[in-house]
Amino acid sequence: MSVLKVIEILGNSKTSFEDAVQNVITEASKSVKDIKSVYVQDMQVSVKDNKIAEYRVNTKVTFGIKN
Repeated sequence: MSVLKVIEILGNSKTSFEDAVQNVITEASKSVKDIKSVYVQDMQVSVKDNKIAEYRVNTKVTFGIKN
Protein backbone atom coordinates (compact mmCIF):
# COMPACT_ATOMS: atom_id res chain seq x y z
CA MET A 1 0.00 0.00 0.00
CA SER A 2 1.32 3.44 -0.85
CA VAL A 3 0.53 6.75 0.79
CA LEU A 4 0.38 9.91 -1.31
CA LYS A 5 0.28 13.56 -0.36
CA VAL A 6 -1.23 16.45 -2.35
CA ILE A 7 -0.04 20.06 -2.24
CA GLU A 8 -1.40 23.08 -4.06
CA ILE A 9 1.05 25.14 -6.13
CA LEU A 10 0.49 28.19 -8.33
CA GLY A 11 2.63 28.62 -11.43
CA ASN A 12 3.03 31.17 -14.18
CA SER A 13 4.68 31.72 -17.56
CA LYS A 14 4.86 34.39 -20.21
CA THR A 15 4.82 31.67 -22.91
CA SER A 16 1.95 29.19 -22.41
CA PHE A 17 -0.16 27.16 -20.00
CA GLU A 18 2.01 24.13 -20.73
CA ASP A 19 5.12 26.09 -19.78
CA ALA A 20 3.43 27.28 -16.58
CA VAL A 21 2.74 23.65 -15.59
CA GLN A 22 6.32 22.69 -16.41
CA ASN A 23 7.51 25.54 -14.18
CA VAL A 24 5.43 24.10 -11.33
CA ILE A 25 7.02 20.67 -11.81
CA THR A 26 10.54 22.09 -12.13
CA GLU A 27 10.29 24.20 -8.98
CA ALA A 28 8.39 21.60 -6.92
CA SER A 29 10.93 18.89 -7.77
CA LYS A 30 13.65 20.95 -6.06
CA SER A 31 12.13 20.12 -2.67
CA VAL A 32 9.55 17.38 -3.37
CA LYS A 33 10.64 13.92 -4.50
CA ASP A 34 8.66 11.18 -6.23
CA ILE A 35 6.08 13.42 -7.98
CA LYS A 36 3.36 11.16 -9.39
CA SER A 37 0.96 13.59 -11.10
CA VAL A 38 -0.11 17.20 -11.52
CA TYR A 39 -3.80 18.10 -11.70
CA VAL A 40 -4.53 21.50 -13.25
CA GLN A 41 -7.38 22.87 -11.18
CA ASP A 42 -7.68 26.31 -12.73
CA MET A 43 -6.19 28.30 -15.61
CA GLN A 44 -6.25 32.05 -16.15
CA VAL A 45 -4.41 34.79 -17.97
CA SER A 46 -3.49 38.34 -17.11
CA VAL A 47 -4.06 40.90 -19.84
CA LYS A 48 -2.11 44.05 -20.65
CA ASP A 49 -2.89 46.34 -23.60
CA ASN A 50 -5.50 43.84 -24.86
CA LYS A 51 -2.91 41.05 -25.12
CA ILE A 52 -2.09 38.09 -22.91
CA ALA A 53 0.70 39.14 -20.58
CA GLU A 54 0.98 36.01 -18.43
CA TYR A 55 -0.46 32.50 -18.20
CA ARG A 56 -1.30 31.24 -14.71
CA VAL A 57 -2.20 27.79 -13.40
CA ASN A 58 -3.45 26.56 -10.04
CA THR A 59 -2.29 22.96 -9.65
CA LYS A 60 -2.45 20.06 -7.24
CA VAL A 61 0.79 18.11 -7.15
CA THR A 62 0.64 14.50 -5.92
CA PHE A 63 3.73 12.73 -4.63
CA GLY A 64 4.66 9.62 -2.69
CA ILE A 65 5.58 9.58 1.00
CA LYS A 66 8.41 7.29 2.04
CA ASN A 67 8.05 5.13 5.13
